[in-house]
Amino acid sequence: MSIDLLEGTPAAPPRDNGELVFSEPWQARAFGLAADLVDGGHFTWDEFRSQLIEAISRWEVASDDGEAAAPWDYYRCWLTALEHAVAECDLLSGEAVADRAAAYASRPAGHDH
Repeated sequence: MSIDLLEGTPAAPPRDNGELVFSEPWQARAFGLAADLVDGGHFTWDEFRSQLIEAISRWEVASDDGEAAAPWDYYRCWLTALEHAVAECDLLSGEAVADRAAAYASRPAGHDH
């Protein structure tokens, strides 16, 4: 299976001249983590795509209702889908994901790894 399964769907990642586009280092890491978890057999691209489409749909509904907390960001939806997929396959609880995300977010600038 490959990321090409996402092409032609609302879940397709941003590209420029056919190359994946990441504007922040965390985006590439989130992408790679999802790919590694698929390669490791924890979930399939189809399962992840479903999670991603749901995350995009939730953002769209919130945006249409004027409730979107943040402007459109494809990789924020990717990260939300990844968090749901990880929790769904019991790799980490939702609470553990939130705790780790908070710990990383509180780190000083330049310590993003």
